[in-house]
Amino acid sequence: QPSGLLLTPRRAFSNNKILVELDKSSGVATMKFKSPPVNSLSLDFLNEFCTSLEKLEKDRACRGVIFTSAVPKIFSSGLDITEMCGKSTEHYGQFWRAVQEMWLRVYGSSMATVAAINGSSPAGGCLVALCCDYRIMVENPKFSIGLNEAQLGIVAPFWFKDTFVNVVGHRVAERSLQLGSLHPAPEAHRIGLVDELVPEEKLQEKALAVMAQWLALPDHARQLTKSMMRKAVLDRLGAQREEDTQNFISFISKEPIQKSLHMYMEMLKKKK
Repeated sequence: QPSGLLLTPRRAFSNNKILVELDKSSGVATMKFKSPPVNSLSLDFLNEFCTSLEKLEKDRACRGVIFTSAVPKIFSSGLDITEMCGKSTEHYGQFWRAVQEMWLRVYGSSMATVAAINGSSPAGGCLVALCCDYRIMVENPKFSIGLNEAQLGIVAPFWFKDTFVNVVGHRVAERSLQLGSLHPAPEAHRIGLVDELVPEEKLQEKALAVMAQWLALPDHARQLTKSMMRKAVLDRLGAQREEDTQNFISFISKEPIQKSLHMYMEMLKKKK
């Protein structure tokens, strides 16, 4: 530490797949996804994610969290297909409950949340971003974001859809979900899927500036407003969690669905 520089009290705790750093002076934490090659949302990743978020929620020094990626060119590729292919129904249930838990925790978080999207973000990766209060994306047309489940022959569940509709509106969400569209960054900004585009080198700085804006308000007023806006959607999954899990298990276990996921995985292997 060069002399004359103030030491910022930072606390880091790292798991295998997520690096968490909390700056106690600003009350802002950063959660960096570091699960190469593509930060896919595996069962292990989701469990670590929820544990990290829970620790931050309980830490009184933490008021806001920025989600970003430590892997170049990708924010998160979404749900790990290998968790949904050729496994037992028990495993599918366990995996789906972890996906639900992640969504309930981020969408219902009392902290201010900002997604600093520094790469492509399909499917479940898009869902993580949609759950945040604000989304900033790198202005690179090669990076895209969207709920592209339909392209894989699977259907985004109602709570993915509700979150999407709440961000972009019904018509845009309906068209995008039916086509399984992945929107390049400029288009994602145009339809309101992301709030702002910035050059890559400005992303972290911009995320901190936006976070400061959200944290300038009294926490309780911001939290109660957020809760009021999101309660109906959160309650809907809360009331139907088990039914939603069983629907997922029966859908993902169907032979044509397994076949189409296997084909998709083969296609990915060929791309490599």
